[in-house]
Amino acid sequence: MTLVLPNLQEKQMGQVITTITVTNFIDLVMAERGFIAAEEVRSVTLDNVVVDTGATLLSLPAPIISQLGLRQVGERDVETSAGIKKGRIFAGAQIIVEGREGRFDCLELPEGVSAVLLGVIPMEELGLEPDLKNRRLRVLPMNNQQTYLMG
Repeated sequence: MTLVLPNLQEKQMGQVITTITVTNFIDLVMAERGFIAAEEVRSVTLDNVVVDTGATLLSLPAPIISQLGLRQVGERDVETSAGIKKGRIFAGAQIIVEGREGRFDCLELPEGVSAVLLGVIPMEELGLEPDLKNRRLRVLPMNNQQTYLMG
């Protein structure tokens, strides 16, 4: 979907879509320590991930969470377009986006929703921000001259 602004049609802005790899972090640790083979680490690369500044967490459909074997750590009230609903929270998702990686909790999306959403917490922690004009993720600086991290 593209947002068309009157009298600014050459300057259209739209959704930011990206690709992420999600891995079961516990599997990674188990493989690192020799308890399972590297081939047994559950991981999936997801295309067409919607960068959603209205979402807080990484949000995944139930079949992907099940495929990865993530561990449920609780339930929380979640604001959705249909009102406040209970959402299940899962831990142990390691994600790689634009060459940056981190471990995050994720929210299970309601049944019937197949989109994957990258929310603001993972983006902020990984130093990524949406560039709506160019419809891509911008990687913020992280070197010995500049850093996006604040102490």
